[in-house]
Amino acid sequence: MSELIRVDSSKFLQLAAKIGADQLTTAQAELEHYGRDWTRIYPPSPSAIVFPKCVADVQAIVGWAVEHQIALVPSGGRTGLSGGAVAANHELVVSMERMNRVLAFDQVDRTLTVQAGVPTEVVQREARLQGLYYPVDFASRGSSQIGGNVATNAGGIKVLRYGMTRDWVAGLKVVTGTGALLDLNRGLVKNATGYDLRHLFIGSEGTLGIVVETTLRLAQLPGEQQVMVLGVSRMDALMEVFAQLRKTLSLSAFEFFTHRALMHVVADGARRPFDTQAPFYALAEFDADETAASDTFEHMAMQGLVLDGVVAQSLAQAAALWRLREGITESLSRHTPYKNDIAVRVSQVPAFLEEMDSLFAREYPQFEVIWFGHIGDGNLHISILKPDAMAPAAFNAECSRVTAMLSDVLAAHGGTLSAEHGIGLLKKDWLLSSRTRDEMDLMRGIKNLFDPTGIMNPGKLL
Repeated sequence: MSELIRVDSSKFLQLAAKIGADQLTTAQAELEHYGRDWTRIYPPSPSAIVFPKCVADVQAIVGWAVEHQIALVPSGGRTGLSGGAVAANHELVVSMERMNRVLAFDQVDRTLTVQAGVPTEVVQREARLQGLYYPVDFASRGSSQIGGNVATNAGGIKVLRYGMTRDWVAGLKVVTGTGALLDLNRGLVKNATGYDLRHLFIGSEGTLGIVVETTLRLAQLPGEQQVMVLGVSRMDALMEVFAQLRKTLSLSAFEFFTHRALMHVVADGARRPFDTQAPFYALAEFDADETAASDTFEHMAMQGLVLDGVVAQSLAQAAALWRLREGITESLSRHTPYKNDIAVRVSQVPAFLEEMDSLFAREYPQFEVIWFGHIGDGNLHISILKPDAMAPAAFNAECSRVTAMLSDVLAAHGGTLSAEHGIGLLKKDWLLSSRTRDEMDLMRGIKNLFDPTGIMNPGKLL
């Protein structure tokens, strides 16, 4: 693999001639905007931003990059939290936002084919217009793009019932690091013709190629949903509450957050769900069954598991309750938090929570630590808030020190350091806590096959 070089202006002129001058910019404001994601840890420093409009443009960009040994950073909505879309070393950012067309709907196959730059929320809306449902969902639905969802195997709030992005990708078109266009699986339900390369690109974080088009499976519209928020008495009661709700209700989501997290969202304009203060809160979405929900709540209250609760009586109330969970990330953003996105098997959650709580109490006495997440599928989000007076470099160094300890705890519980946000730049130093050296060697070999010159998102993941 030859060394990548910085691009000069004359080479930009060659690229502009290939795809059009209006599709490339070096304006400083654009470089800063498109050169970073939501991590805000790494200063952006791209050489330029390019905006392909079609597959041929992407192939031309990759061919030019291979010829001149220029590193590329594929860019979607840049809502990631691991630095996967950061261009910090003079790379060329390939923004997919102009490849934003809905290409086809197939009523029989129940599939929707879209370009990579289509926002997640648009896919959800298009599905509903056809009387169907795209269930991958998260708070950044309006900004995130399908190509980025595929590249990180995005999860979100409905994984408990519907699974990850991987479960809904019926077909994929990608441009590899050689400029080749691959048309993978083509929407087939059954395809036993060897290796399913589609799944190599799902979760690959742009290190193997650029997703340009995706065919997504759609689901039947769910029945009427109800939303309930419960005040949970103690940490070790969370999974018992989950077990009892799952036994009596048909859950589509089970989320949790701490009282500290709630207070940040309330300070940002949300309303508390009830007056009773609890150390933990659980949010459950389920197929409408108010009688079963009421009976289960009363049973859990008698056991001392829950302190209070509320069931939404309208769509507006349901949205207000969901805001308590989905508004957490935005409410914390001014603190420039250091984020951990971790997961263990659901059965391991209670033991892991206890050990993690002890670790943070010991190692983070000076920081405010906010917990929340998709606890029903074993996924926890942890945000450590930077004190205003502390220098970012010192704060990040301290958080990295503790993350190394956290990775050891995760390894002991068979967990993962990244559940749904990828590895990017932020987490690659601890990847060996989740992957073996043999797996890493194989991953590097796969990378070399699809990107032999090393131009695709270098320095990320591996």
